[in-house]
Amino acid sequence: MRELSQIADKIKSADAILIGASNGLSITEGLHLFADNQALEELFGDFKRKYGIRSILHGMTIRWSSEEEKWAFWSRLIHHYCGEYKESQVMKDLKAIVGSKNYFVVTSNGECHFEMSGFAPENIYEVEGNWLTMQCSHACHDTLYPSLEIAEKMAAAEKDGKVPSNLVPYCPKCGSPMQIHLEVDRNYIRENTGQKRFQAFLNEYHGKKLVVLELGIGPRNQLIKAPLMRLVDMEPNAAYVTINLGEIYIMDNIKEKSFGLDGYLGEILSRLREVCEE
Repeated sequence: MRELSQIADKIKSADAILIGASNGLSITEGLHLFADNQALEELFGDFKRKYGIRSILHGMTIRWSSEEEKWAFWSRLIHHYCGEYKESQVMKDLKAIVGSKNYFVVTSNGECHFEMSGFAPENIYEVEGNWLTMQCSHACHDTLYPSLEIAEKMAAAEKDGKVPSNLVPYCPKCGSPMQIHLEVDRNYIRENTGQKRFQAFLNEYHGKKLVVLELGIGPRNQLIKAPLMRLVDMEPNAAYVTINLGEIYIMDNIKEKSFGLDGYLGEILSRLREVCEE
């Protein structure tokens, strides 16, 4: 594919790569937040029947009747998709494409697979929080606490859709229940350090050769896609590469320096890696 050769040339000559990622990447790795599928049945079939959850996202946002039930859901989710996570082929291909280039990742995915695959945490901005940190549900202070270790303990001890009460985490300052650090309500604590690191990256590579590599972001996404396209419009030496299945959208004023690849993300990244390594 001629486009892949052109993209590879852009990547090879770039000063840095900016990766934007959303649900399409998670789906490629086997995590579909919106689907009522076999994976949901296998992991949460009991919760589907008892509580009526229709997707992982639904389970993330419903009001559970007890903290023991809430953390049974979350600990099971975190154990399966984080505690047992093994670096996927798509992540291996992506790392190979980036190679030794300077990079930054902006993502709305919260499962921390970038970091767990070896991308540097200081080069990642998770714009809607992540599953491996938790906060006070009343946001009485802005400290974030690690959640993986306690989630693994709860998952191991869960019984009949509940975790033991003595494992339920509470805020060390006000005693309110803790919750996973995700933007699900008005008490979400903004992660300003990630935003500052992202801005510092943009300042460093302003005017330089920047490749924006957008992975699995829907055409109407305003959180990541729209700002990335505006960035490419303002940066004279930027190139824009968007990969999405079924629907490609590129603003008219950046089309001359853009590439739109419609297809399966894993397959396209695999082929792009091969071309980059030639």
